[in-house]
Amino acid sequence: MKKLDKLIIKTFVGPFIATFFVTLFVLIMQFVWKYIDDLVGKGLDTPVIVELLVYTSASLVPLAMPLAVLLSSIMTFGNLGESFELVAIKSAGISLLRFIRPLFFFSALIAVGAFLFANYIIPIANLRAKSLLYDITQSKPAFNIKQGVFYSDIPGYVIKVAKKDPDNKTIHQVMIYDRSPNGGTSGNERLILAEKGTMELSPDKRYLNFTLENGWRFEERDNRSGRGGNELIRLGFKTYIKPFDLKALAFDRLPLDAFASNQQMLNIRQLDEGLDSLRGIDSAYIRTVHAYVTTRYPFYKWKDTGWLASAPPLKVDNFLEVIPEKSQRYVLERVESNLRETEVSLASSAKDFSDNQSKISLFKVEWQRKFSLAAACVVMFLIGAPLGSIIRKGGLGTPLVFAVIFFVIFNIFFMTGEKMARKDVMASWSGMWLANIVLLPIAGFLVYKAMNDSNLFNKEAYYRAFQTFKKYFRRRQSQHEISR
Repeated sequence: MKKLDKLIIKTFVGPFIATFFVTLFVLIMQFVWKYIDDLVGKGLDTPVIVELLVYTSASLVPLAMPLAVLLSSIMTFGNLGESFELVAIKSAGISLLRFIRPLFFFSALIAVGAFLFANYIIPIANLRAKSLLYDITQSKPAFNIKQGVFYSDIPGYVIKVAKKDPDNKTIHQVMIYDRSPNGGTSGNERLILAEKGTMELSPDKRYLNFTLENGWRFEERDNRSGRGGNELIRLGFKTYIKPFDLKALAFDRLPLDAFASNQQMLNIRQLDEGLDSLRGIDSAYIRTVHAYVTTRYPFYKWKDTGWLASAPPLKVDNFLEVIPEKSQRYVLERVESNLRETEVSLASSAKDFSDNQSKISLFKVEWQRKFSLAAACVVMFLIGAPLGSIIRKGGLGTPLVFAVIFFVIFNIFFMTGEKMARKDVMASWSGMWLANIVLLPIAGFLVYKAMNDSNLFNKEAYYRAFQTFKKYFRRRQSQHEISR
């Protein structure tokens, strides 16, 4: 490796690392804002939130890599162009292709690393992130009783307090509507009213204990005398302790196996095995339907024999004319019954077949995603390197603008292609590679322009072209006036 190659790689590595972490941070913030409603008010511990962000950031690495390569390559070659180092290198007889060659191989190495990361690390990160996010979204908000508002998150209870003191423990005018199985005799309903009370968590935070003062308990239970109607029992109390089990509000972790079959949790080998299994299920559906039709409707076997064309024509206007009148109703009912039964049987098989086809499409999309996002690193470099040498602007301002523009284009085509591939509008390979296919000709055009020192983004060149066109237009106009 020559000194020039080492120089260009060292110049590239610093901006790449910085832009990668900045891009990853932006994508994580997008995830946080998307699920902010599911995270707030759940009483989650800090380690749980950190764990979710770590797993989510790992799953976002393949998407952050192409943008980091694009932005860092524009910054690198923009800085070299702004300091006239590119001019010096070209004047020494070194072509642009030779100059970007080490970074091309370096970006290819990044693409290989992105693929290995997507194949071996991301399935595990996705599995843990999806499982943890599901557990969080399914857990109920932390216990928080507000004054004047009915609280019903504890199963079997409805609680209302008219007033809470600033200590957040002392409560006034308490009403507890108890419908829990153990709330009253024989599971009947119970109502508790109290003038005052306090609420405190148990040391293990498993129970919330209400210590109520000066109140009444109302309970309705069956009349044991058998005379009909129910009995209403009223009991007064000076002090009454009511514990609430907070198990329903606790944050529980489900087993990871519940999400292990999702296509996002599988690597290439597992996706191939899953596709083989799904194709086998498809073949079973086809054989089942074929056997059902051929056994119940024998004419299916003879549909191509041509016997109907060689048979003597029947001179009838309606097929019912060949059926005795007393048997027509019976025949029609049998035909209708058979058709209805066939429709039900085939509709169920058709739905299962369609669902299986959709699952196959998802597996194919995920298989192609691992390769297409890795290849996008190389495509983005082929766009960023010549673009930076053309605009010749360093820093973060101008490179960031161009990087965002091209990344938005990439993201639009990538998401559109993925959606069409999932819906079977496009083949899975063409849908997932649509963004790379669209941007690759643009990359070739930019490389060609950069090799020829194009003024593609030089406003002075456009101004001179506009002035030339303006002079030409005036000259043509004056010639037209003279000819008149």
